[in-house]
Amino acid sequence: RREPLALINLKKKNEETGEEELASRLDHCKAKATRHIFLIRHSQYNLDGRADKDRTLTPLGREQAELTGHRLASLGLKFDQIIHSSMTRATETTEIISKHLPGVKKISTDLLREGAPIEPDPPVSHWKPEAVQYYEDGARIEAAFRNFIHRADAKQEEDSYEIFVCHANVIRYIVCRSLQFPPEGWLRMSLNNGSITHLVIRPNGRVALRTLGDTGFMPPDKITRT
Repeated sequence: RREPLALINLKKKNEETGEEELASRLDHCKAKATRHIFLIRHSQYNLDGRADKDRTLTPLGREQAELTGHRLASLGLKFDQIIHSSMTRATETTEIISKHLPGVKKISTDLLREGAPIEPDPPVSHWKPEAVQYYEDGARIEAAFRNFIHRADAKQEEDSYEIFVCHANVIRYIVCRSLQFPPEGWLRMSLNNGSITHLVIRPNGRVALRTLGDTGFMPPDKITRT
């Protein structure tokens, strides 16, 4: 519902100018810029922590975040913002990454918190959350997708580069939804800690996946998937 025809009221079409006015109004609603979305999975964290506040980054996780931050900075792009999950491991990853990108504003959101987006197909034996989780988490993660992943606003004049620091389940679900693949297949993908997934959203709404879970910038002994 973000294509130009969905953004104007066709009932208000002027009878005299007709198609000419319609074309003008459509042009006014068309996106002009491309959005570059960088989805970053948080770094390795303490799996023994019971509460979220105890699930802090490990020393290796902090190294991974430094490497990811350095990689993002080396791209030479003018990043507009960093939006991150409010969970501890994502917040700490963001703080480290942001040191390499001074001046880029940070925004925390609960929408990007980890969860169970949709029942995976095929199912797996080692991970079986309660059915209620799919209803609660799934609605929230779908809301995150609709809120953050879309073509540029018609008022946006220049291409934008945005970073989202969140979690594996969220990223995998967003990738499936963005590419219009069956979202139930999200668990067929695997993402390393600190990895970079790059989506490009063109003005016409077409989406391309440039990279998925890239950690080629990390030494092999620093790569984990916990």
